[in-house]
Formats: sequence, structure tokens, C-alpha cells
Amino acid sequence: MNEKATCFPERPRIRPADARFSSGPCKKYPGWDISHLNTEFLGRSHRASLPKQRLSDAITRSHKLLRLPDDWKLGIVPASDTGAFEIALWSLLGSRPVDALVWESFSSDWAKDLQALGIADLTIYEADYGELPDLTRVSPDHDLVMVYNGTTSGVCLPDLDWLQQEREGLVLCDATSAAYAMPIDFDKLDVLTWSWQKVLGSEGAHGMLALSPRAVARLEASASMFPLPKIFQLTKNGKLIEGIFEGATINTPSMLALEDLHCALAWAEGLGGVEALWQRTRDNFACIDAWVAQSPWIEWLARDPATRSPTSMCLRISDAAFNRLSVEEQQQ
Repeated sequence: MNEKATCFPERPRIRPADARFSSGPCKKYPGWDISHLNTEFLGRSHRASLPKQRLSDAITRSHKLLRLPDDWKLGIVPASDTGAFEIALWSLLGSRPVDALVWESFSSDWAKDLQALGIADLTIYEADYGELPDLTRVSPDHDLVMVYNGTTSGVCLPDLDWLQQEREGLVLCDATSAAYAMPIDFDKLDVLTWSWQKVLGSEGAHGMLALSPRAVARLEASASMFPLPKIFQLTKNGKLIEGIFEGATINTPSMLALEDLHCALAWAEGLGGVEALWQRTRDNFACIDAWVAQSPWIEWLARDPATRSPTSMCLRISDAAFNRLSVEEQQQ
């Protein structure tokens, strides 16, 4: 055997200008440095008054930066966006039929979880990667489970105009990789979840759970259809546990990760708020879009420009370019 062929590939000659990434697939904000973190609250109990206030401040800043409606509740919960969305699924669903929109891996996971939970009247509307399901088939009388942005398919919802303003069912939306990056019409939603590492580039393990008044009313009107583990419990004696939405987290948070979040929030505020974040997203997308337009061998996976995700950009080798490859190359 050729000895050279067994060697490891040569180290890349071109390296990123800044290779520092958060625990998710998002780059740290420009100028990030660990020395920027406030260490005053590290090594202290999160239940002490000042650290608890620091958690509450992160909720308040996040609520304001994202421009959530004033009457929405926002809390920090365990297990990143996944934990936040699972809490919503287990706590709110089961009392009425459920529609689920599936067009990439995370939305597929939610549909599988709904099936595992034994939701009796479940309808799944599914589309291939690069496409959206038929949104017009969603029933306003059903609860709806969906993602806003297809993190693994490069397809996002163009808007929420297709959702009826007057709905009996709740709308549960996994907005990871969408929150802070693109405008979202909260008036059409009842639950929104995201994590610290997506978009803001902070650290993982913590999720954000936002609830509309209708979602809170559902929680307080009836007990969950499923036995809830402690870290999923949002109510006690039929009332919302307000402390969760005031900085009293369900489990022990990382005060170090919390300080990193505060730094990311301060950076976003300094840019000009959420509109400045939207503009950065559009500018970054425009750079890739211009390159795709002048590259005949590559194209967007999402064929409809209105549904192309500006944060989870997915490309494919064009059919013409693929057809020019030899059979052996195609198999590789």
C-alpha cells in the first residue's frame, strides 16, 4: 500500500479569522473575551438574593430585547431549547386534537414525541427537505406544534399570515435559530422556545420558555394529561409557579453561563437591539446569496426564495453539475 495514502490529510492552509464558537453552532459575538464576564456572582447559590436577581434581570433583558408582548411570561428552564419545548408539549397538550408540521429533523422529533405520548387525535403534515407542508390544512380548532425555522433543512416560515387570528387551539412554536434573527408575529403564537447558544452565541444547557396568557390559562385550567417529572412542572395547586418566571429556576443553573448570556445581551443592546440583529442576519444571508447566484454548480436547497432560512442556510450541488460527474464520483 502506498505509505503516503495512509497519512492524515494535510492541515488546512486557510483557517478561520476567529475560530471561537459557543456550545451551539453559533460564533461568539465580535470581540468576545472571557475576561468580560462579571465574576461577582460566581461560586454563589442561585437562590441567594443577588444571584437570583441576576437571573431575573436576564429574563427581563431577554423579554425586552425580543420585544415579547408585555403580558407574556418568560422563564429560564433546563435542557436548552429541547427541554423548553418538551415542557410545553407535556404540560399543555392532550386535551384537544393536535396538528404537527414536519419539514426537518427537529420538527420530526417533536412529531415522534407526540406519537410516543399517545396523543389520540394527531395529524402530521410533512414535507421533504427544502419544502414546507401545506399550511392551509392546519385546523384552527386544533393545537399546533411547529418549528419557525428549519435548523437542519434551510427552510423557514415566510410569515404567520396563514394562521387564523381567532383560534381555539394553542400554537406551540420552537423558535431556536429564529428568535432574535428574524421578525416573529407573537400575536399568532402561544408558546415560544429558544436557547442561549443559538443566534446570540452564548452557552448551552439552558432554555427559554415564553407563554402567552392563553397558554397560562390552559395550564391553570386543567392538569397535565401526563405524569410530569419535577423539571417539567410549571404549576402547583392549579396555579402557575410564578417564581420560574422571576428567576427562581426549576433546577440549578450555571451562573457562569448566565454571565456569558448577559454579555451577549449587552452586545446586542449596544448594536441597536433586535432590529440590528435582524439586519446582521439579512446582511450575512445576502453575502451567501450573491455567491450562490454567481456559482453555477451550487443552488439553494429551498427553491422558494420566500422560505429560505437566513440563519440555517442549506445548499445543494445543482442537478446540472451533479449530472456532469462520473458514476464513480456520484457514488462517492
